[in-house]
Amino acid sequence: MPNDRLREALLRNGLDLSDVAVATGVDEKTVERWITKGRTPYPRHRHKVASMVRETENYLWPDALPPERRAEVAQSEVINVYPHRSAIPLDLWTRLLAHATEQIDVLVLAGLFLAEEPSFARTIKQKTRDGLKVRMLFGDPDEDEAVKRSGEERLASGTVPARIRNALALIEPLAEIDGVEIRYHRTTLYNSIFRFDDEMIVNMHVYGQPGAYAPAFHLRLLPAADLFETYTTSFEQVWTESYEADFGRKA
Repeated sequence: MPNDRLREALLRNGLDLSDVAVATGVDEKTVERWITKGRTPYPRHRHKVASMVRETENYLWPDALPPERRAEVAQSEVINVYPHRSAIPLDLWTRLLAHATEQIDVLVLAGLFLAEEPSFARTIKQKTRDGLKVRMLFGDPDEDEAVKRSGEERLASGTVPARIRNALALIEPLAEIDGVEIRYHRTTLYNSIFRFDDEMIVNMHVYGQPGAYAPAFHLRLLPAADLFETYTTSFEQVWTESYEADFGRKA
């Protein structure tokens, strides 16, 4: 069976058979068999190709690793676990933002704590000039999901929609910058996701507690792992169902 994931990943990154052959030290015919016949490369070759196309080995070759090995690798993806999102040091957020050079993806209901950070908008403006791509998904404050969330977090009625509107007011100027996309979603979120290149903060949502009090963990992307990929896939699914921001209507 052809490996369409590998084929698509190579095309997306502008790579051909010869590029992969040179990088891995194998014949072009071998690379072609990886694609057309679905042959599984040796581990050292999988690692190299996955790095070239910025995908995980598990995505490109789902059956390459046994379940027990996947569990071991997943543990290596976790850099740190925080009992509450508010316990994450400010300098970690600052470092992640400062070191991101290719992409930042944010999936939140409000994310007001991030929007209120003065360096956030300033750094985004600077880095997009150098090619950084930013995608931000905010909950639609007029949708039932946002209204309902106030009660689920034991907050005063209308608190979550108000926080979303405050966050939108702060990040609205970014919508005019090339390289920044801001969209709305009406998803019932189970986690907030903050991706900075190959690192990610996942803020788990806990019924009865606001996001700041819920646990969070810090992940890194590893070629042979799929924990990071799980949340990346979740972000992409919400992005697919999102819709254009209308700041005039939400103001």
